[in-house]
Amino acid sequence: MILPGSTIGVLGSGQLGRMFAIAARRMGYRVHTFSPDQDTPTGQIADEEIIAAYDDLDAVRAFARNVSVVTFEFENVSSAAVEAASEFAPVRPGGHVLHTSQHRLREKTFLANNGFPVAPFKRVTSLEELLIAIDEIGCPAVLKTAGFGYDGKGQSKITSPEQAQDALKTLGQQEAILEAFINFEREISVVAARSIDGAFVHYGAVANEHRNHILDITVAPAPIPPEVNQEAVAITRGVLETLGVVGVMCVEFFLTREGKLLINETAPRPHNSGHFTFDASLTSQFEQQLRAVCGLPLGSTELLRPAAMANLLGDLWQGGEPNWAAACAFSNVKVHLYGKLEPRKGRKMGHLTALAATAEEAERLVREARAALTA
Repeated sequence: MILPGSTIGVLGSGQLGRMFAIAARRMGYRVHTFSPDQDTPTGQIADEEIIAAYDDLDAVRAFARNVSVVTFEFENVSSAAVEAASEFAPVRPGGHVLHTSQHRLREKTFLANNGFPVAPFKRVTSLEELLIAIDEIGCPAVLKTAGFGYDGKGQSKITSPEQAQDALKTLGQQEAILEAFINFEREISVVAARSIDGAFVHYGAVANEHRNHILDITVAPAPIPPEVNQEAVAITRGVLETLGVVGVMCVEFFLTREGKLLINETAPRPHNSGHFTFDASLTSQFEQQLRAVCGLPLGSTELLRPAAMANLLGDLWQGGEPNWAAACAFSNVKVHLYGKLEPRKGRKMGHLTALAATAEEAERLVREARAALTA
């Protein structure tokens, strides 16, 4: 076990690392963060902020020498950097998990080969392959870059074969994956954790609403039948166990209109749709990540009250500083800001979490509180 008083290394320096660092410091750990940026959300909380490129392998090795374990707050880190860090400290989740989840084609291939439910997909490296894939999968379909995409980046919807050439150009002629377009009833996700000894805990299925491909609202628990929730949890457990995850992972699903679950993607780290756990759960997803990577027993995931989370994007600052007092006037709403210096359109600057007697009431409260910021 890596006990309190030890130093945890975090590759990445955004808001996920910030909330992880808060949880770690509360339990008496020290935190070092590594990224190319300075005065970052994680760096503002961490004990030490190391500023270097992820491909500076000597810097990665020096970073790993001074910590007891390395974990991630985002997955777009090269396998070479992971290997360099693992020379001096255990890396959790392991590099193989990162290698699979950070690349859509590897991820979908792994899921399909292991019997997990996914939408039909095809690898695409040329216009000819794209046209063949469209013929097999049909339209509409979604063309995505194979690697390094998030929040809807690197995606293009295709509604007819005539759009194929332009869609491929939009992605920069790089390796891609064509997926069937799913006309879903709703999007849900399950955040879960797995320990070194194989123990598994989860936060249940939550409902997600996206706007412009960016998560907008999460409601916990999701308003779905109990059997769908149980199936989503069972699939999630299977994914974590098959991959051998040690840490936190989120599995995102489409729930089709026929009641079928299809995995959209996975994220081997705490997830935006799990932010509500910081306020509403006995053990947050961030503390759970800490416990898992340090070899400690996992904590209870009990939901203390139904909750809803609303993202705060840089768009809210377009008319000036939001009215924080107006949001704080909602006594059951918590304000979380990430310390980012420049609000930009589409940039995640913070979130609100509302707690209430029912999930429906929590969703109403969080929407009203966010609207009050710019009223």
